[in-house]
Amino acid sequence: MKKVLVALAMILGVGSSVAFAQEVNNATATVAEAQVPQEEFVKMDPAELPQAVMQTLAKDYEGSSVKEAYVKEKDGAKTYKVIVVAQDGKETEVILNEKGEAVKG
Repeated sequence: MKKVLVALAMILGVGSSVAFAQEVNNATATVAEAQVPQEEFVKMDPAELPQAVMQTLAKDYEGSSVKEAYVKEKDGAKTYKVIVVAQDGKETEVILNEKGEAVKG
């Protein structure tokens, strides 16, 4: 009888330590997600690109279409990263400021 109680206590002890280990893993994952840098590009609707950006794309990449658009705001200035697809299917990444001027990536 004594051996059965000892075995039961060990099983319960191991089971609870596994539960605590699981909670620590989840807490670590949550902290890692909360520390995402805020200076990353955020996906946006291409229809919301400023007129100056659209004019630059129309002029420099005539006949191409916008596949994806991203925006990043730093010190009150917005920078746009646009993925443009040419008629032959070639994709080009373009980075422009709010005025439609090219920005070094």
